[in-house]
Amino acid sequence: MKKIIKTNNAPAPIGPYNQAIFAGNTLYVSGQIAIDPKSGDLKIDDLEEETTLVLENLKAILTEAGLTLDQVVKTSIFISDMNNFGKINEVYGRYFSSENAPARETVEVANLPKFVNVEISAIALKE
Repeated sequence: MKKIIKTNNAPAPIGPYNQAIFAGNTLYVSGQIAIDPKSGDLKIDDLEEETTLVLENLKAILTEAGLTLDQVVKTSIFISDMNNFGKINEVYGRYFSSENAPARETVEVANLPKFVNVEISAIALKE
């Protein structure tokens, strides 16, 4: 059974998709970018602020689903410039401890929605 997760504490989808979908005990969170859910503004001028907002949006969706970052088993990070990996990874490390970090990949891509610098999606398990 599929259950749609929706929250006003993360940006509304900018296309025909949902913020997240529960399929059984697995939550699939769509890629999050740095849109401020309150104002709708795109925040991409400072990479650390951008990455923080992306992760806060991801966290808000998990919270709406009754989950935490500790239940994330996999993330996918898409970045527009691999030279930004260190800064993005530093912020990411504030949200996921080394002991409990999920599996992940980080991929450089030509462009991202709204020409952001970073997008992160996740898969989490409800235990």
